[in-house]
Amino acid sequence: MLRESVSAAREQVHSEQLFLRLMEHFVRDHGHRPSDAEARSWRMSIPALLNVLLEAGLDDVHVLFEYQLPLTSKRADAVLAGVHPTTGEPSYVVVELKQWANAEPDDDDALLCRLDSYPRPVLNPIEQVRGYCDYLVSFNGALAQHSGRISGAAYLHNATEFGISGLYSVEQSERGRLFSEERRGEFITFLKSRLGPTSGAASADELLAGKVGPSKQLIAVAAREVRNREEFVLLDEQRVAYEVVMRAVNRAARADHKEVVVITGGPGTGKSVIALSLLGELYRQGRTALHATGSASFTKTMRKVAGARKREVQELFKYFNSFMTAERNGLDALICDEAHRVRKTSANRYTRAEHRTGKPQIEELIDAARVPVFLLDEHQVVRPGEMGTVKEIRDVAAAKNLSFQEISLDSQFRCGGSDAYLHWVVRLLGLESGGPVSWDPDDRMKLLVADSPQEMEDFLKTRRAEGYGARISAGYCWRWTTKYPPGQDLPTDVIVGDWARPWNVFGERGVAGAPPAALWATDPAGFDQVGCVYTAQGFEYDWSGVIIGPDLVWRGDRWVVDRAASKDPVFTKATPDKLVDELIRNTYKVLLTRGMVGTVIYSTDAETRAKLRELAGVAETAGVAG
Repeated sequence: MLRESVSAAREQVHSEQLFLRLMEHFVRDHGHRPSDAEARSWRMSIPALLNVLLEAGLDDVHVLFEYQLPLTSKRADAVLAGVHPTTGEPSYVVVELKQWANAEPDDDDALLCRLDSYPRPVLNPIEQVRGYCDYLVSFNGALAQHSGRISGAAYLHNATEFGISGLYSVEQSERGRLFSEERRGEFITFLKSRLGPTSGAASADELLAGKVGPSKQLIAVAAREVRNREEFVLLDEQRVAYEVVMRAVNRAARADHKEVVVITGGPGTGKSVIALSLLGELYRQGRTALHATGSASFTKTMRKVAGARKREVQELFKYFNSFMTAERNGLDALICDEAHRVRKTSANRYTRAEHRTGKPQIEELIDAARVPVFLLDEHQVVRPGEMGTVKEIRDVAAAKNLSFQEISLDSQFRCGGSDAYLHWVVRLLGLESGGPVSWDPDDRMKLLVADSPQEMEDFLKTRRAEGYGARISAGYCWRWTTKYPPGQDLPTDVIVGDWARPWNVFGERGVAGAPPAALWATDPAGFDQVGCVYTAQGFEYDWSGVIIGPDLVWRGDRWVVDRAASKDPVFTKATPDKLVDELIRNTYKVLLTRGMVGTVIYSTDAETRAKLRELAGVAETAGVAG
């Protein structure tokens, strides 16, 4: 984010300094350079906006360029901060800039629009900027009690009225207005009605100092999301994905039609938020829709929190292997969350002989609904036999001659919305080319390295005392006791030196005050046990402590995977070394991306700890003290 007054920004445009500074801030905030298209948009769109502001006499208004919305990596092109000309109170205008010359509403849904240069529909800019305003009111304390202080407008500075006339079919409001270049005069009038000619410095200060509201963690609002109304504001590609699915369901109902939708995205991009938003809306409309996962922890937790005191809602949450005998197209929609966990087949040792058909699980899921929806992250495959990939799903859809759509989610809402942290993790683990890079601290995600598990635990206890949630998880490098003598405490399986703690409970019943496995991530009592990838995947908490075990160690200039150090029973002699290597790295990616506020890492290996301290920029041994 870069802040300047209109007049100062205009001077820097002439000298190119503004664009160089924007580039520097972008690299620092996101860990990579902007695309050529994005850098080009700055050079074309920012001068157009500044010229309008100068023409309006708003030289002293402050502009927050590339303003990052709280707790997400999503950015607004510009937020104008000033003083309202009538009330004298702080006033803000969110501006979304587009270089589009032409755009048409999608045939089936006016909230989406199509451009010749884009292969897929995008969100109507009226709805896009309105979503940004709604989100800021929800998460910035400066606006929470003053929701009338914010307005929104999309400025299409290359467009004629004829070229974008269809976009006006979406209702406009105070937070969502649309202006073409032909309506430049109206845009100026709009800006002058909300911003006076005085300095906006104090207003900008107030917005930037606004306390960030608590993240609406998925589990905490799941019941209200499903049963009552939307709790989450869906932004940009999230809203596009939602509308694409709803449109497909409506089309299928009208025309005896069937199509497959895949939504891809990394950790925290909002896949499960979209899944619950869809389930809730379809449930309220009376559609036949179910939610399915391959995770016992996630499904049982959703049944508990979303279906509390309402059996009907509990029955909405199923497992992937629940559809072996399902009626073909018996559902309007089947929402397959965490679909990277889809297995080769649904059959297991308990499956009756007549149901052991060998039919692929993906095919079962596709057959069960007119609109099967798969939400997945291919880098979260952590077990042999998990095969929920875009290619596998696309191939089955093609074999059945079904329509197929894929939507990619780019922005993420976990890890404090820090793209830079997510980039650091995938580079650290070798899941992206280029090798590990040093962590450049940002103001969104905290990264710390502990020199002992006790130090990690003490630090997290302090955070809990401050009101934060926290969990400790570890690689599967210690045997997991699965049978417990009645009346005894959990055995301390995870042992590092003189520090010893139990794994999370194995099974569906709590033991000695510890919650059952499915509730480890959400029950406060789960802090006293160490979680594994199977209980952590799909969940989030404020602070995440991660123990990297001896199955992944740094030697010289690279990572070395030691499969012999893994105690995960899913790895057999038949599991290839290459697959074990990939799955162990994916496991640590999952564990390292659960935190919303910060992550504390400890490695059982001294050389690996030294490398982590070097990369994390922690000079002292007691990296997390305080």
